[in-house]
Amino acid sequence: MSHPQGTPESPWPPVTEQAATPKLVSVIAPCRNERHYITEFCRNLAAMQLPPDWSLEVLIADGNSDDGTRELLDAWCRQDGRFRWVDNPQRIVSTGLNRCVENARGAVIVRLDIHSRYAPDYLVQCLTELAASGADNVGGAWCAEGHTPMQKAVAAAFQSPWVAGGARSRDVHYNGEVDTVYLGCWPRATLARVGGFDESLVRNQDDEHNLRIRRAGGRIWQSSRIQSAYFPRAQLRQVLRQYAQYGYWKPFVMKKHGQPAALRQLVPAVFVMALVVCLVLAISVSAWPLAALLLAYAVLMVLALSGMRAQLDAGMAARVVAVIAAYHLGYGWGSICGWRDILLRRGPQPAWGALTR
Repeated sequence: MSHPQGTPESPWPPVTEQAATPKLVSVIAPCRNERHYITEFCRNLAAMQLPPDWSLEVLIADGNSDDGTRELLDAWCRQDGRFRWVDNPQRIVSTGLNRCVENARGAVIVRLDIHSRYAPDYLVQCLTELAASGADNVGGAWCAEGHTPMQKAVAAAFQSPWVAGGARSRDVHYNGEVDTVYLGCWPRATLARVGGFDESLVRNQDDEHNLRIRRAGGRIWQSSRIQSAYFPRAQLRQVLRQYAQYGYWKPFVMKKHGQPAALRQLVPAVFVMALVVCLVLAISVSAWPLAALLLAYAVLMVLALSGMRAQLDAGMAARVVAVIAAYHLGYGWGSICGWRDILLRRGPQPAWGALTR
């Protein structure tokens, strides 16, 4: 199978509009080594409601899974003809999404994530909100849910404004226009106009794509009626690596589009740099700056914990503190490394593309 490639100026494949089939919704999802989640994902999707006269196709891009995922996926596709899997040899999310879009036939394309559970009316609400809002992309809030003690701690921190920085994408009650949205539902015509996902980005490809939509005059809409639950990483080191990657790739998106950084995106890097400076001063001059910084951070942690009291089980507080610190330190260090590589004109480094699950 040949895949259209973008130019260096436009590193995303073009999307054709002619192939669109009316009243067909194409669900696309990237996947790699998901044997613990893939069957339940397919079962959840197979039972999903659709509006009258609409039909469904599902394309799952497998990134060379070697844990038995592909065998489970192949078995499911054989029993339900609405499901197909496509190869994603590059293994990253952006290439997987593009491989699915290339093979999709629907007039509407919906992106889903394997590590989520979706309300039975998820697709109905996506299609309803798309028609009602007239937007180019619609979605719901990014809401985390945990099962293990560490996952619960990650989920509690994930929804905290002290971690999200006030991002509307994590406000489950917000309805209205946004800069970016979790997952997404697009008319195929929108993708034909702005292109697919940037395959040079390992992370933040969704933010970059939404930025491109807005720069082309499009609108992005978030609805509280579109409901899902995301299952976050279950280990602290995975969370640290995940947010380090988010931090690392964000400067490349900003540089590419000349986009100024939001304050919440700069704070973690400033904190990490201040921590390093204070450590050096503690060794060579005085420990007071370090003590003051750590005291201020401790106050922040107390405020964060007090704001999520209702979500905390017994013994969870220490885990939540560790998760919030992993968010801040990971994102901050990643951002510093990203800006460093941009200033040195080295381009993105392969080590920052490693999988975090």
